[in-house]
Amino acid sequence: MPFEMEKVLEISHIVKQFLVPDGRSLTACDDVSLTLYKGETLGIVGESGCGKSTLVKTVMQLYAPTAGAIYHRGVDITKLKGEAARQNRQHIQMVFQDPMQAFNPKMKIQDIICEPLRNFAIIKRNQVEEKAKELLRIVELSEEFAERYPGNMSGGQRQRIAIARALALEPEILVCDEATSALDVSVQERVVKLLVKIQKEKQLSIIFICHDLALVSKLCHRVAVMYLGNIVEILSGDAILEAKHPYTKALLRSVFSLKCKEEIQLLDGEVPSPLDLPQGCPFQDRCVECRGICRQEKPVLKLNSDGHSIACHLISA
Repeated sequence: MPFEMEKVLEISHIVKQFLVPDGRSLTACDDVSLTLYKGETLGIVGESGCGKSTLVKTVMQLYAPTAGAIYHRGVDITKLKGEAARQNRQHIQMVFQDPMQAFNPKMKIQDIICEPLRNFAIIKRNQVEEKAKELLRIVELSEEFAERYPGNMSGGQRQRIAIARALALEPEILVCDEATSALDVSVQERVVKLLVKIQKEKQLSIIFICHDLALVSKLCHRVAVMYLGNIVEILSGDAILEAKHPYTKALLRSVFSLKCKEEIQLLDGEVPSPLDLPQGCPFQDRCVECRGICRQEKPVLKLNSDGHSIACHLISA
């Protein structure tokens, strides 16, 4: 394994529901369990609305879970309150999809990068300039950017600033929520190479949310596939083409092949409403292999002999 089998984060049976005006509950995450190891990049993929962002926002304590627990180094962070919760945020930092929405456009880059350090009283005001330059060097940007404003920079440069700010507190875990999706392919590649380099240097553990299966297969050690708030398959990043769950295979067929030989097959059907989850398998109405048991019993995520974890009656039968 290219990473240590040392648990740094354990997501245990997380359920996240939101109340809607008519009194019903919308289930965004439905009994999700995942483990993140030291030095590992764990990819989470799935269609828009599958619950990926809700899951990581729950990890970031931006949402409180409806049920379940999240353990960082054995401590259930969902139970932390007040100053204990605030201090714990130093260990898990996030890079958002759109840095312009996460930055104050009237703040200089040096103040944006060092804001977390100032919030935790780690540095003084007269140390901001030097610390900002140090962090800019880490993300391979010129020190002169310290005096600029976000609006004077390109998308790729802003995303590097977002990474620099996330690294300022020297976290153990970095959460990237679609952090490369808005970038051009060439810029995306440079940002990904930067993340890989920083991870090796700092032994970071990364949760990487992405739609790009080709990118995920190259960057991530393991990949978790989500559908309608459920984890339906977990497999090695380099084994993504060997996926066994009907949903994962459908995702692979719906994108361009790198060899450009296979015809794209769109994934037909509509995702059921999270306000009215079906009995049985959540993928039943879009699965061409659906059987009677799939409509009656919800499959449980099980570890197979080949190292894949799959929630599918067809595989476990």
